[in-house]
Amino acid sequence: MEQYYGTGRRKTSVARVFLRPGSGKVEINGIPFADYFGGLVKAVTALEPLRRVDATNRFDAFITVRGGGKAGQVDAIQLGIARALVNYNSDLRAKLKPAGLLSRDPREVERKKYGKHKARRAPQYSKR
Repeated sequence: MEQYYGTGRRKTSVARVFLRPGSGKVEINGIPFADYFGGLVKAVTALEPLRRVDATNRFDAFITVRGGGKAGQVDAIQLGIARALVNYNSDLRAKLKPAGLLSRDPREVERKKYGKHKARRAPQYSKR
């Protein structure tokens, strides 16, 4: 059985995406797509790469995602799907790249420093 793989990362989320020829079924950690994300409106953007190349009903996606919150997971899945599609056919890169679907967002949470409340928030100054 042929399958195409892509890894997506965002914040602290990591998604492993396996695309197999099929009817358009999307499963995340063994749970159907709609059930996994519930009513999260942003979740539909995860399937944007498939829509861009008109492959929504050509592939079944089996995805494992760990870490982070739902928003980070959605972006990680989006990048993973885009990379898997390029792995399937490198000509699709021309459609995905201009839409920004192959760019990894490098922003991470800054670590907390000692003596601070958060990463940069200093204790409140008291004159007396």
